[in-house]
Amino acid sequence: MAEDLYDILGVPRGATEDDIRSAFRKLAKANHPDVNPGNAGAAERFKKITAANDILSDPEKRRQYDAGEIDAKGDPRRPQWSRAGAGRQGPFGARGFEGRAGAGAGFDDFSFSDIFSDVFGAAGARSRRDAHGFASRGQDVRYSLEVDFLESVQGTKKRVTLPDGGVLDLNVPEGVTDGQVLRLKGKGAPGSVGSEAGDALVEIRVRPHPDFKRDGDDILLDLPVTLDEAVLGGRVEVPTPSGRVQLTLPKGTSSGKTFRLKGKGARGKGGHVGDQLVTIRIVMPSEIDDSLSYFFSEWRQKHAYDPGRK
Repeated sequence: MAEDLYDILGVPRGATEDDIRSAFRKLAKANHPDVNPGNAGAAERFKKITAANDILSDPEKRRQYDAGEIDAKGDPRRPQWSRAGAGRQGPFGARGFEGRAGAGAGFDDFSFSDIFSDVFGAAGARSRRDAHGFASRGQDVRYSLEVDFLESVQGTKKRVTLPDGGVLDLNVPEGVTDGQVLRLKGKGAPGSVGSEAGDALVEIRVRPHPDFKRDGDDILLDLPVTLDEAVLGGRVEVPTPSGRVQLTLPKGTSSGKTFRLKGKGARGKGGHVGDQLVTIRIVMPSEIDDSLSYFFSEWRQKHAYDPGRK
């Protein structure tokens, strides 16, 4: 008996799309062939997890599965034909077909899915469909790919391992965003004879960076500076996705002051490149020695000010 798709992903039948997506990512990551090289059991589990997600993540396929219209492989469930009244009503009988045991004598070798299986994208019925001359485009297949933050900004090349052990070489364009789906034409499931293959749809997941954050096409960075740098000003080094650059701090720069580095952001739609926004954070020394305390106590007596005063 085929395994229940919900059991494979470990979610209840009433699971939301987010529940299914979260369960798939967790299981796929744990059982991915790249993480378990040479582990045939993990590879088989990865195939089942991917196949289950392919149906349950698609609202229409999930509806068909829940209604019993397709099985766990995505194939339409084979109905049985009724012979009642065939001589008077035509080859399909008075009522067409019914699922009653024993019904359909004389039609056991002719399946309704032979004609309409391509509507449901049932890979298991392709050989019969081809034999009857029906051609159908192959199914699209979905994958998830994690990239580092800097890879998403600069672009990169990745190799995706498929459930069947094959590989897919993918050019990740610079500026790709978290959740963006890349379509690889013709890299999905093969179609029937004479028809095109489906596409591979790769959803990008960008891992967070310890320092950089992204806001649209701009990149945000908090830059720690010392007390003396803030007071005296000067040139400080600033990390950017393309390397370190010099930033000139004016004398008396306060925490929270933001500087804009033109063209140091991410590439967005239409080729537009954002900026990097650098926000200053003054970091006090770990220990305040007597000389620093004395200096500021003397300075405060002569230069007292209230930063909250309008």
